[in-house]
Amino acid sequence: MSRSTGRHAAPRRRVRRTPTRRHSTATKLVASVALVAGSASVAGLGTFGAFTDTTTANQAVASGTVTIGADAASMNLAAAGLVPGDTVQRAITLTRGGGETFGSVKLSTTAGAQNKLVTDPTNGLQLSVEQCPTAWTASGNTWRCSGTVTSVIAKRAVIGTGLDLVAPLARLNSEKQSFLRITLTLPTEANNDFQGLNNTLTFTFDALQRAGQPK
Repeated sequence: MSRSTGRHAAPRRRVRRTPTRRHSTATKLVASVALVAGSASVAGLGTFGAFTDTTTANQAVASGTVTIGADAASMNLAAAGLVPGDTVQRAITLTRGGGETFGSVKLSTTAGAQNKLVTDPTNGLQLSVEQCPTAWTASGNTWRCSGTVTSVIAKRAVIGTGLDLVAPLARLNSEKQSFLRITLTLPTEANNDFQGLNNTLTFTFDALQRAGQPK
């Protein structure tokens, strides 16, 4: 009886040990898989994540102005009883009212009536324009300059369109003022056809903006 009992007891102890080793190995594999998966998740965040920032910049933009003015009261060119060889002089001051410099300044003249005073380019009224570095001063029926006189428009037929005022342009851009003397002359060649005629002249000064430039 005692021998039989000893043979049966030994096998039971060996059966109990084997399952314990398999369970321990399986637990470590599961833990290892979990760690690898966790590492992969962190790597994914590093790949697709990024720091970001945003900024804005404002630029104010405004258009310039082109303004030209004249003391129009001094442009009264009314004259009566002209005979061949007579002249009419008036002084006028042009001003650049701040803002942008000019690219050009032009003069255009028109007449209220179409008669020989303005339609005859040779014997009709002749126009000339001069500039003084300072304001003109009246001396009787003429205007005098205390400095050097610059010719702006040489004597020509009184009616014209877009006549360039080069010297006044430079003066307006540098000093903002141009002192002009306008002279009208009835040529000595005017004959009896001009007797009793009258007319009204309009002087228009146009300032054009300067050329575009980088700002």
